[in-house]
Amino acid sequence: MSDLKKHISDTLKTAMRAKEKQRVTVIRTILSECKKIEVDERIELDDARVLAVLDKMNKQRKDSNQQFIDGGRDDLALIEQEEMVIISEFLPTPLTDDEVGEIVKAAIIETGASTMQQMGAVMALVKPQVQGRADMAQISKQVKAQLG
Repeated sequence: MSDLKKHISDTLKTAMRAKEKQRVTVIRTILSECKKIEVDERIELDDARVLAVLDKMNKQRKDSNQQFIDGGRDDLALIEQEEMVIISEFLPTPLTDDEVGEIVKAAIIETGASTMQQMGAVMALVKPQVQGRADMAQISKQVKAQLG
């Protein structure tokens, strides 16, 4: 079991003892998603894959939150926000725009990229460095700005 997954399981036990219903539900959902992938792919998830699952769940909550706000369902939007807070506890601290810019700049120098056709090589180098800490759309925007 990966360290992150073990940490999530331990947090579940703590939340159960404290009788925090919503927290327990969200953490069980996280573990359920991880287990589903493990069963489907017959593998043991490492920390990077668990982070990817958490990141995906956080994005889903963010999208749902926006749709609920647009639909005037503030009660459901609040629930999604609370779930995002719980999921975010297990994600590493997000990178700032400046930090992302520095990582992208270093990747461009390392790959020697100078045109938009070489964007894929830069993205491939940057992705493992920012996994779970930055949105790939944000990365793409930075790469386009620096190459463009």
